[in-house]
Formats: sequence, C-alpha cells, structure tokens
Amino acid sequence: MDILDKSVYVGPSHYAHFPVIRLVLDLGELEQWPTSRLGRDFIDALLVALPGLNEHGCSYGEPGGFVRRMSEDEGTWMGHVLEHVAIELQNVAGVKVTFGKTRGTSRPGVYDVVFEYEQQEVGIEAAHVALDLLHSLLPRALRPAGHLDDAFDLIARRDGFIRYAQRRALGPSTASIVHAAEKRGIPWLRLNDQSLIQLGYGCHQQRIQATITGRTSHVAVELAGDKEETNRILSRLGLPVPKQKLVQTAEHAVAAAERMGYPVVTKPYNGNHGRGVSISLTTADEVTAGFTKALEHSRSVIVESFIVGHDHRMLVVNGELVAVSKREPGKVVGDGVHTIAELVVKVNADPRRGIGHEKVLTQIELDHQALTLLSKGGLTPASIPAAGADVYLRLTANLSTGGTATDMTDVVHPDNAEMAVRAIQAIGLDIGGVDFLSPDITQSYKDVGGAVCEVNAAPGFRMHAAPSEGRPRDAAGKVIDMLFPKDAPSTVPIAAITGTNGKTTTPRLLAHIHKLAGKRVGLTTTDGIYIDGQRTVEGDMTGPTSARIVLSDPAVEVAVLETDRGGLLRAGMAMRHVDVGAVLNIQPDHLGQKGIETLEQLAAVKRTIVEVATDTAVLNADDPLTLRMAAYTDAKHVCYVTMDPAHDVVREHIRAGGRACAIEAGVNGHMITIYDHGAHIPLLWTHLIPATLEGRATFNVQNAMFAAAMAFSMGVRLEDIRHGLRTFDTTFFQAPGRLNVYDEHPFRVLYDYGHNAHAVSALCQLVNRMGVKGRRICVLAAPGDRRDEDIHAIGAVAAAADFDAYICRRDDGPRGRGVDDVPVMLANALRVNGIPDERITLIVDEQAAIDAALCMARPGDLVLIFADALARGWKQIVNFNAVERESHVPVARPARSVARAAVTEEAPADDGVPAQTPPAHHPMPITWSSRVDELVLHRDARGVIPAREAND
Repeated sequence: MDILDKSVYVGPSHYAHFPVIRLVLDLGELEQWPTSRLGRDFIDALLVALPGLNEHGCSYGEPGGFVRRMSEDEGTWMGHVLEHVAIELQNVAGVKVTFGKTRGTSRPGVYDVVFEYEQQEVGIEAAHVALDLLHSLLPRALRPAGHLDDAFDLIARRDGFIRYAQRRALGPSTASIVHAAEKRGIPWLRLNDQSLIQLGYGCHQQRIQATITGRTSHVAVELAGDKEETNRILSRLGLPVPKQKLVQTAEHAVAAAERMGYPVVTKPYNGNHGRGVSISLTTADEVTAGFTKALEHSRSVIVESFIVGHDHRMLVVNGELVAVSKREPGKVVGDGVHTIAELVVKVNADPRRGIGHEKVLTQIELDHQALTLLSKGGLTPASIPAAGADVYLRLTANLSTGGTATDMTDVVHPDNAEMAVRAIQAIGLDIGGVDFLSPDITQSYKDVGGAVCEVNAAPGFRMHAAPSEGRPRDAAGKVIDMLFPKDAPSTVPIAAITGTNGKTTTPRLLAHIHKLAGKRVGLTTTDGIYIDGQRTVEGDMTGPTSARIVLSDPAVEVAVLETDRGGLLRAGMAMRHVDVGAVLNIQPDHLGQKGIETLEQLAAVKRTIVEVATDTAVLNADDPLTLRMAAYTDAKHVCYVTMDPAHDVVREHIRAGGRACAIEAGVNGHMITIYDHGAHIPLLWTHLIPATLEGRATFNVQNAMFAAAMAFSMGVRLEDIRHGLRTFDTTFFQAPGRLNVYDEHPFRVLYDYGHNAHAVSALCQLVNRMGVKGRRICVLAAPGDRRDEDIHAIGAVAAAADFDAYICRRDDGPRGRGVDDVPVMLANALRVNGIPDERITLIVDEQAAIDAALCMARPGDLVLIFADALARGWKQIVNFNAVERESHVPVARPARSVARAAVTEEAPADDGVPAQTPPAHHPMPITWSSRVDELVLHRDARGVIPAREAND
C-alpha cells in the first residue's frame, strides 16, 4: 500500500462538517487481497494489536460491526481497514474520534480514505502508524520492501504515538474549557501550538491560555507566583497561612527551619505542579537536600512550617467556590502477597490510568523519587508490604505524577469556602486555586486548624472534571459563564458566498452595505483581505486561512467571506457554521481539476456553504443545480433569488410565507422586491444601482439582488440596504476587474476578469445592449488549465457577439500549455463559429494585446478587455495616451498563419508568411509577423523599437 496524496480539511467540506483527513491510497497488489482472503490469522492479529476495534460498529451501527465486515465471505478491502486503524490509534491516545469512510475512485485499486481528527499532525501520524502496522501483519510475500523483517514493535510505536499525540494535544484544563464552549455553541480557534485559544469570533472574542483568561490581571499572576508576598498578603487579612521564609543559601534554609521548628517544607520560590517540593523535613541534612532539590527549579527557595492535614485544592471562579478536591499522592496498598513492583503493575492496570494526560489518571512510575521514598522507609520494589499498608511513591499529590483526587465540594464547611474565596480575591485572580491543608475539610479551620500553603494562577481542572472518586464538577462551564454571560454574543454575523460567477462582486457589495450601516467589516476576496475597507493582506484570499484571519481580528463586527471552489476542495471551511450562506450559480469552470469532472460534482462541493448555514440559505432559483440545494440545508430560512417574476417554485414559496428576492416590472423599469412572511417590500429600481449600468448589466442586477437578500437576512435596515446599493459602483477601486468602465478616452473601455464561457457571454450580451455607435473590439483570453472544450466554449460565446475585431492573447502563466496554445485555440473557435480571419489577431503578451486594442480604438468605439493581471492592465488603460500612440502600433500575426491550428484549410508554414495588407481601421501600416517572439513596435519607416521579448 502507498499513500499517493493527502488533504487536511480544517472544517466543513463535501466529506464531513468537521475536520477530516483524506488519503489517496493505492492498494497495489492488495486490491486482490480483501480480508476474507487474508484469512483469520490476519484479523486475529489485528484485534490483538488493537482490541478496541472490537467496539467499532462500522456500517452495522453496533459493537462488533467492523469485525463482522472483515469476517464476511466478501470481506473488506485494506483501505477500509486502514481507516478504522487510524481512528482506533487516535482513540488509544485519548482522542475521541469516530467518523470515517472509504470510497473507490475512478482508478482501479485507488481509494479515498477519509477519517476524523482533532490535531492535524496527530491524524497524519496515525495514518502512517496504521500503514506500518498493517504492513507488519501481512504475509511476508505481500509486504512491501522495507517491511520484510518482523521487527515492528507495536508497544513501542503505540506508546510513542500516544506521547506524540499528547505533546500536540490541548492540556486537560484547556480542553475542558473548549468542550464547554462547544456545548454552548461558541466557536473556537487554536492560535498556537500550545494552549492559546480564541473563544468566539471578531469583536466578541475572548482568549484563554490554559486557565488564564484575557481578563486575568498580570499583577495578580505575578503575586500568585511570589509565594512569599502571597503569604504576607493573606496573613495581613487574618487568613490562615504557615510560617514562611525566603532564602538563597542552604545555611539560611537550615537556620530558618530551626527558628520555625521542625518539621518543615522546602519548595521553589516560583514553582508549580509540585516540582522541587520536599515535605516533612526533620533534620538539617534533609533541609539541605530539600534546598538543593528546590534550587533546580528556582533561584530562591521557600522554607515553610509543615502543616499536618490532608491536601485540598479549592477552585474559585469569578468569586465563587466551584469545586473542592482532596488529593492524595501516588501510592500502592499492600496485600501481604505481592511485591511493591507487582502492586504498581496492578494499579497501572486500572483502565482509568494512562500515559501523561491520556486518561483521567496517570500511571505511577517507579522512578528515582519513588525509589528514594522507598529507601527512606527501608523498602525496595521487591518488598512485600503488609495487608492494608499504604506505601507512598510520591511526596506531592499531583494527578500528573500518579496521585488521586476525591471530590469534596458538597461537604466543605462554609467557613473554609469563604476563606478560599477571600484568598483568591485578595490576590486579584478571576480564576484561582487555593492549596489548603486541613485535617478535616468538613470542619471549620477556626476549630480544627489548617493553612493556605499556596494560591495558584492557572489552576488545573483535571482533578475536578474527572475525580478518582465523587462527582465531577463543571469548572470549565463556570469559566464560559464568566466570559460569556447569558445572552452575551460570542460571534459576529458571518456571510459566506460561493458560485462560479459574481462571487467577488456580491461580497464586495454586501460588505459595502454593512459598512454604510456603521459596521467594521472583515472581507475576503480574490485580491485580498479587507478590514474596515482597508486591504491588509494582498493575494487570492478565498480559503479557510483568510477566513480565519478575519474571524481572529478583534476589530471585526461583520464577516463577509468569498469562498471559492479551490479552498473548499483543498482544505474546507474555517468555521463550523455561517449565519447566511449563498450559492450564486453553478457553471462550467475548473472542471477536470481535483477530481471534479461534472457540474453535479462541482455543485456538491459548493453546496457545503448552505449545508452549514444556520439562519438563511440564499439560492439562485434560476439555476437548477442551486435550486436543488434547498433540500440539503437546515437553515431556518431559504431565500430564493430569481430574475423570473413568473417562477413557479418561487411563487409557491412566497405564498407559503417564504423569503425571496425577485424582479418586478413597472412603468419606471424593474424593481428589486423582497418577500418575507407574506410581506411585499419594494426595495429599489435596478437602474438606480450604478453597478448595473442603468440596469443593462443584468448579471450585476442579480448580484445586487443576492447582496440585498443576504443583508436583509442579516438584519440590516432597508434604508441601509438601499443606500448601499445606490452608492456602490464598479470602479476599479471598489471592484477591481469586475465590470470596470473607463470613459476618459475618446472611446469607452470595459475591463473584466471574466474567465469562463458564462462570464464572457454575460459581458458580450451587455455590450450588445449598450448601443455602441462605433466599432466593438474584444481582447479575449482563457486560463490555460481549463479543458479544451471550455476554451472553445469561450471562443464560441465571444463569436456570437460578432465583434468588429478580436485580439486573442494568453495569461502571463500558461498553466501547463504551450506559449501560444490558448490564443490559437480561441482563434480556431472564433473561426469555426463564423468570424473571418481578417477580424482575428493573435498577440500572446497581455500588455501588448491591450496596447494593440487601445491603439486600434477610435472615438465612439467600445473596447472589451478580459484581463488577468488586473492592476497592471488597469494602469495601462488609465495611462494610455492616444495621441502619442498614433505613431506606432504592435506587430502581430494573423490567426490564419498558425501552422498548428486545427482548421479546415491548411495554414501556411511559419517560415513563409508573406506580409499582409492590414485592416483599414489601423492608423498606420502593420507588419504581420509569423513568429511570436518577433513582437515589435514600429515608430515609423525610419526605425524599429523592440517592445518585449516573448518567451517560447
């Protein structure tokens, strides 16, 4: 087996609505070896390696279902087995994932294996360990090179994987807060590889790091870390604390101990988790040793009087005592039969114990500290303690070193509860842990004694969330209640827009509406990320990474996210849900890429947007593929957008009280109208929207309708929607490359990024509706990575517009094609669809093609330019000087001179093309060249100035 490719989906995708990993797995020879042929030995060995597979339900939906699938006569294939093994390995590491599915592809023996993950690196590593494990269990004749020996150590690989997973996992306290947030429907983002978490989105976000919140006082954290100062503050308030002294030398430590009176405790000045703590020290030598141990963790050491009593952790959140645990160090209890080493093995066999934080309890280790304690008691690991005798293997009662915790929240005495709250408030923490020693927590410290030995910032929640005994406490839920009180927002309104065409203009228009309504908008588009109208990141920003940037920005009040096919296929969406999701249309574009061969497959990918919409799914009722998506959304509302006022489905939807946005004809033109719950709301005449060019640009009429429908669904006032529509135009500043109009030359220029047949057709139809008095010139292009039929379709729809002149060019990046393949294909498509050769010119370079079109234009003409390098081309248009350019025009070759063109008549050879008579509309003679790399500019008959060197 071989993993050919992998994709990590960070959020909703067409595979699942949560994070999954997709492997493209080639079974090779194993395609002929399902589990039924591999036999019982393989299945049994796999179940011995991972017994948890017995609980996998698979398609049967009940424990044992997966084993049943493997054991059936047909069996199942190794891709399916790998899926389950990758899931189970994560379960063994404490990651609770369950989802997986495996499907065959169009290639024999190649499968898409999809499985759930929590941490990306852990999921990928699980796949690799699963692959190695399965290879090791195969018959030797089927093992790939490198797996022929029997040296695979499952135990070592499993434990190594568990530690690998734990190093990358959220800590138990952080994870508990994240899970509490999820229960409240609050989204979250992990901001680094440690425990820095953002809860909520945009301006409503809160941040935590472990159990430190963005509200936690830095001064309070510093005080809690200063054990001497904490002791002094609490003592001044009359709270019970032990005697304490800060020392820097062993001699001073011994002197302090003798002044206090033995026994004493030594601990680091600013330590945590019980590291470097020595208790019940009774001699000067023990104090010296304890000082040396504490010095390993801090430059100063605390000497403290030893308080007799049980160790309790009292957790205070937002001024409320929410949990109390009695902690006990790791120990074994003798039975008079087994050795201490054997008793440790028995204790660690408790299924609640695991490696590190894998489970609710941690395994006990017979390490140096344990051996030292045994030695002090005259014991060794081989000793057999008496029945009922407690043998402690740790000094401190931390769960991370094998300790246990018993919940005491319901029985704590009110005086002790009040004392804990006062201690935390005295230090100034919003979340704090009080380490309280008391012989009996159910009795008042005023009666039985006791003392606060520490106050902790960032206290752990593990002992409270999963105590060894007693009732679990929802400490994390209290934190969420503090950060997000009842009815407080945790996220900002989110709109996601996808489709084939219009998916850049519509988000810009929607963002413009929100901005004029007074909101700070985060916008992602194909040319960058905009925060409150300012571009902060340049480039194609339509995937999950860019969405995450917007949602992480604390200034953002509304998020408007253009979401393209590439991002959805590559990594999914950044967020689990959006408030409003819109699919504008599904047209042939990017087919034949990333496994998407049909429009139906493309629709299934883009449908993800409305599948995760919670409030409103906005759909194009005039597009059959988007209309069908209504059956796949759980949003509260479906809002149809239609240009057809007689649309049967929309009419019935409106009559049923549904939401829609439609065009209505009137005496004054066409009115955009909203329907909702039986209300009829005329919004705005289309000709009053600048972006529609007085209503002629019907595609922008539709884009405006989508923006209006989405804004209405997001609660924007009608007057703000109208104001936004009436003030949004298609200048290059507001919508670069989207129907930009330049009227400062004697002729008009239309400039657009259209790059598929549907978009080109829409622009060409607009030109036909504009009543051009002069000639119409088209600079035509297509992306090189589109299918041949898509490029020919672009040429065909352009030919239908019957321009007076066509210039066929290529984008800067050929995307896998030859230097002039695309312009040649476009020229052929034009010719096949009736455009004569004398109206077709090939100029490969985009700048030269634009320059040629501008030089060709006369007063009253219209030049339609389909552009690629948007900023460069627009500057070229703006800076064009018709007077200066009358003295020179580009040399180009006619379309019929292309030797490789697939045409009905034979094209002349490249090396023998005679000079042609130029078309009459050129201001001066043009010499036609048969070679692409001979593009030059002729100033006049006296000399030639080279323009650009084109690369073959």
